[in-house]
Amino acid sequence: MTTSRLTEVEREKRSARIAVLLFPLIIVAAGAFGIFAPKVALPLNPMVPYLLGIVMFTMGLTMKAPDLKLIVRMPHAVVIGFIAQFSIMPLLGLGVATLFNFEPMLVVGMVLLGAVPGGASSNIVAYLAKGNVALSVAMTTLSTILSPFLTPLIVLWLAGSYLPIDFWSMFMQIMQIVIVPVALGLIVKLFAGKFVKAIASAIPWISVSVLALVIAGIMAKSADVVMNSAAMVVLAVILHNAAGFTLGYLAAKAGRLGVRERRAVAVEVGMQNAGLAAALANSHFGPIATLPAAVATIWHNVAGALLATLFGLIERRQEAASSRKTATKVAVESHQTS
Repeated sequence: MTTSRLTEVEREKRSARIAVLLFPLIIVAAGAFGIFAPKVALPLNPMVPYLLGIVMFTMGLTMKAPDLKLIVRMPHAVVIGFIAQFSIMPLLGLGVATLFNFEPMLVVGMVLLGAVPGGASSNIVAYLAKGNVALSVAMTTLSTILSPFLTPLIVLWLAGSYLPIDFWSMFMQIMQIVIVPVALGLIVKLFAGKFVKAIASAIPWISVSVLALVIAGIMAKSADVVMNSAAMVVLAVILHNAAGFTLGYLAAKAGRLGVRERRAVAVEVGMQNAGLAAALANSHFGPIATLPAAVATIWHNVAGALLATLFGLIERRQEAASSRKTATKVAVESHQTS
């Protein structure tokens, strides 16, 4: 590997480390702003679908053909991750809501949180967790593309007995918030590739800045509910997320995927596009149903940073143990030779 390539890789690693540390802080600050200054942040709430559209547009700008080819080259891994995501998380959402004896609005909110596609920040976390980033991106892309069909279908199936679910209305809203902006991003990248490449390093920061506005607007609308009901919902979201990471990893292990693939699947299953879930809950059900996703917009980013740190520590310990083993073997062989 050339020196310039090494420098570029180190730059990417440093940028990713900064991102995974600062992104949660920005998200937490935005959530706190929405809760404690709701009158200031409330005007952002009606703009949430459009702001999310911008976030998805940036996702379209960053999609790469080689990442999408992984769906063909490693279908086994992608399918395992995809099935795990759209089965484990919605069922966990219903299970946790039942465990906590939540009211119907919160049950729907938990199921909806589990039924949305993976979050874009999961790709950064997968990178820092030494996971298979291409697999993470492929899973995010596939789950995002199919979400207009699967998300309302799963919510209708698991939560339809709790509240009326308008499948087609939810389908159309996901198309408008997700699919159309992603497609526009891909078109812009196709016809203005040089410009997109020139601003590539700024795109994640644009995305997280807009997402911060989304979270502030969502929290402002839910501020009273958050203050009154947050404790149990926060606990439920943390449990949901932790179980998603764990079961995602175990599903990948059961599917005989490698360690890097297991880590990618764990991250992708546990981290959801909570902003989309909050926007859908806000539009279709109201502030109480929005609460799980509103909490998750903050917690998933924090938990992702913690998981990346944990996997990083495990990786470094394994490397150190391997180095010690190699050094011992060399010393023994040298002693025997002498």
